[in-house]
Amino acid sequence: MNVSLTPQLEKWVQDKVKSGLYGSSSEVVRDALRVLHQFEEERVRKLSTLKSEIQIGLEQLQVGKSKKLDNSFVESIKKRGRERLND
Repeated sequence: MNVSLTPQLEKWVQDKVKSGLYGSSSEVVRDALRVLHQFEEERVRKLSTLKSEIQIGLEQLQVGKSKKLDNSFVESIKKRGRERLND
């Protein structure tokens, strides 16, 4: 397999090899591809979880398990979200 890299990526790969962290350019590319693969698997997993949670919410709506949102409830949701982002 022959892979063409941009000059910036080629320099980055060469810098990784020069740093001693990797023995060859192939090792850098394999490691980068492993990380990309893990990232994509995690993204798929998170999307699947989100779809499941949305389905649960839709089913709850259909059976009347819902309540009206007032300003204080909306603000509490926002506050929890902000706290999670800061963690």
